[in-house]
Amino acid sequence: MARLHLARLYFVAALLVALLSAVTAPPGRTETYPTRPITMIVPFAAGGVTDIVARIVSERMGKSLGQSVIVENVGGAGGTIGITRLFRSPPDGYTLVIGQWTSHVGSGAMYPLAFDLLNDFEPISLLSIGPLWIIGRKDLPPNNLKELIEWLKANPGKGAAGTTGVGSGIQLCMIYFQNQTGTKFPLVPYRGAAPVMQDLMAGQIDLSCPEAGQTLSQYRAGSIKAFAVLTDKRWFAAPDVPTIDEAGVPGLHFPFWHGMWAPKGTPKEIIEKINAAVVDALADPEVRKRFTDLGHEVVARDKQTPAALAATHKAEIEKWWPIIKAANIKAE
Repeated sequence: MARLHLARLYFVAALLVALLSAVTAPPGRTETYPTRPITMIVPFAAGGVTDIVARIVSERMGKSLGQSVIVENVGGAGGTIGITRLFRSPPDGYTLVIGQWTSHVGSGAMYPLAFDLLNDFEPISLLSIGPLWIIGRKDLPPNNLKELIEWLKANPGKGAAGTTGVGSGIQLCMIYFQNQTGTKFPLVPYRGAAPVMQDLMAGQIDLSCPEAGQTLSQYRAGSIKAFAVLTDKRWFAAPDVPTIDEAGVPGLHFPFWHGMWAPKGTPKEIIEKINAAVVDALADPEVRKRFTDLGHEVVARDKQTPAALAATHKAEIEKWWPIIKAANIKAE
């Protein structure tokens, strides 16, 4: 009986130690992370390129992490509403965001923000890159970029370019193009990319500079002209279209990249676990195929690190904020 009593005491003592360890364990321990679904904020409306990128990556990440990664669209104000939501979230790895140039570069120069885009979030990884390209209506007289620049200079006030509003990548692309080529033409704001393309193909406007993957089908159908991709190498989806360097405006690069962030203070161990899930997702052949179908390239493995995202983000802000401020572009 004494031995049985002693065994029970040992059992109770061991149970108490285990319970005490669970109660006093420091927050953010990764042995159990994640124990519930993760929210992936997309700071734009459903159906756009960023939303598609987020769903491709989140679905595959869920398999690695053993929990669902649920995409939540929190659009508005150039992506700043969704980013503010992340800023106010606990740094526990259960709320993340996938953003891009508009939400994480342009917004900081145009909106009064309650946070610092570079220092108030934890970078996780770059994801994919897709080009912007300069396109025109199919019956526009110029047939290449050199002729387009000459035509714009010979016809001041013509060449109306459709954009998706103040601070959009399309608008900055067109302003950047004007600055680099000494051309001037009117910019016409629209509520979205779809009406821009409708009016471009109808001949109501002349030019635009959209994310190329969204307009590839129109190019292949001969409904639009493509003058150049704003990258330093040709786009795999339309290899016949020259780069902006080849077309005669060297250095006018505007890659449309996506990245992932967590709230500031998220434990390093959790960041590492999320990053490992991202790396695993981006290596999956089916994921890579879906990105290819979207017209995007998965970033190289050495770019799939928090440090690489931080460096790219910093370089983009240093490049674009002076351009935005010099053009006096402000949120309305």
